[in-house]
Amino acid sequence: MSLRLHRQGRFRRWLGARLGGDEALGDRAWRRIIHALGAAALVYEVVPNRFFVIAPKEAVLLAVLAAVLVLEALRHLVGLELPTLRDYERRRIGSYVFYSVALVAALLLFPLPIAAAVILGTAWVDPLAGELRRPGRPRGLYPAVPAAVYYGLAVVGMALLGHWPIVAAAALALLATPIAIAAERARWGRWIDDDLAMTLAPAVALYAVGVVALGLPR
Repeated sequence: MSLRLHRQGRFRRWLGARLGGDEALGDRAWRRIIHALGAAALVYEVVPNRFFVIAPKEAVLLAVLAAVLVLEALRHLVGLELPTLRDYERRRIGSYVFYSVALVAALLLFPLPIAAAVILGTAWVDPLAGELRRPGRPRGLYPAVPAAVYYGLAVVGMALLGHWPIVAAAALALLATPIAIAAERARWGRWIDDDLAMTLAPAVALYAVGVVALGLPR
C-alpha cells in the first residue's frame, strides 16, 4: 500500500470539471493557485518576532522549510506520493522545494522592499507566464504581459510595501523585470529551478544596485 498525501485526484477532477475541463486542467489550475498563494509568505514581515512564543519567527520559518525538506526526502526514500507533481519531477527535487527555499531566502536574506518585490513577482507572474506560453494562447501576450505585471508588482513591493522612494523603485523595477522574466523562461536543468532563479537573481541585482550602490535603507 503506497503512502500518499492526496485523495487520488478527487479534488482536482472536481476543480477541472468546474472550469470546463478534466483532471489535467484541475491539476494545472490547482498548481497555479498554490503558487500564487506563495505571496502570503510576506505576512512573515508583519508578524512580531515573538508571536509564536515558543521560538523566534525566524526559527519557525526555518522549521517550516525543514518540514518541506523532510516531505521531499520521504518522497524519494519511501515513495510518499504528493499531489500536483509533474512527470519530470519524479526523479529530481520537486519544484515546490525550490520555491520554498526561494521564499525563505528572500525573507531572511534581503530587506523588505526587495523581498516584497521578488516574492510578489514570482508568486503571481510565474503562473501567468506559464499560462500565456501554452498552445492556443494569443500571440504577442508573452512576454510583454508578464513583464508589465512584474514591473508593476516590483514597484508596489519596493515603494508601497517596502517604503523605498517611488522614483528609485520605478527605476530599479526596470532592472529587476528583464532578469526575472529571463530567469522564468530559461530551462535550468536538474539542480536548479525557475522559481529559485526568478526569485533570487533579481533580488541579488536589486541589493547590489539599490542597497550597495545607491545606499537605500535595509
